[in-house]
Amino acid sequence: MRRTGTTRRNALAMTGALAAGAVLPGCGSDTDDAGGARGDSAGSGTRAAADGASAVRTEKALRADATRATATLLAGYERVLTAHPSTAAALTPMRDAVRAHLEAVSARKAPATGPVRSPATGPAAAVRELAAAERTAADAYTALLGEAPGELARLLASVAAACAAHAYLLTELAKETPA
Repeated sequence: MRRTGTTRRNALAMTGALAAGAVLPGCGSDTDDAGGARGDSAGSGTRAAADGASAVRTEKALRADATRATATLLAGYERVLTAHPSTAAALTPMRDAVRAHLEAVSARKAPATGPVRSPATGPAAAVRELAAAERTAADAYTALLGEAPGELARLLASVAAACAAHAYLLTELAKETPA
């Protein structure tokens, strides 16, 4: 394996910093949207209950979006592993991590995905395609962060950081994989 300018330790540190940067802006203050402190009006209990119901619907919708993105990514790994068994040693741990992400983000059983077609013909092209899919998934999770409530936001940030790390590793793997 040839040495690149970026070490694994630096890549993981940058990924952790990215995740922390994505989560910290989501931390809110103790004021509501009307500008007053929470709990200062008689209607705040009703409003909190309505906001809670809305948050549950929002969390379910966000989890459904994250589940679809993760299921599509997992299907891509399965396709590459089936088409190019020589990549199994490198891709199996990442595929297993994506499967764990799917279990973490899905509120219920994950949807089945159909076969994913790919123009990639060789293992190196297939790995590059997976790297692009990981970047797309990381971007999708990051986009969902702004709407996600606390715990789900932390989970999505963590999964986005893992996808970014996978994308980096896959990009490096594609350079070393014979065409």
